[in-house]
Amino acid sequence: MHAAVFGLSTQPTDYQREMAERLHLPFEVLSDSQFEFCAALHLPTFEASGVRLLKRLTLIVKDARIEHVFYPVFPPNESADEVLRWLKG
Repeated sequence: MHAAVFGLSTQPTDYQREMAERLHLPFEVLSDSQFEFCAALHLPTFEASGVRLLKRLTLIVKDARIEHVFYPVFPPNESADEVLRWLKG
């Protein structure tokens, strides 16, 4: 099984870069600060302290098509295992 992992955030690129370095993330985090990707896919968002953010979800994409969506992601600490089981399925 081969899979590429990317994070998507509505935070600005500078914030994402700092966060990824601080947390030593093993994947790239992409910015959708203008909510273009979110709007195109009607992804769920929420507001916290006046800031609009993307709700946590996982998209499995193959050949430019969404194959599966994990939403809501709960509990978050079990999400990676759930996705791996689905991919191996």
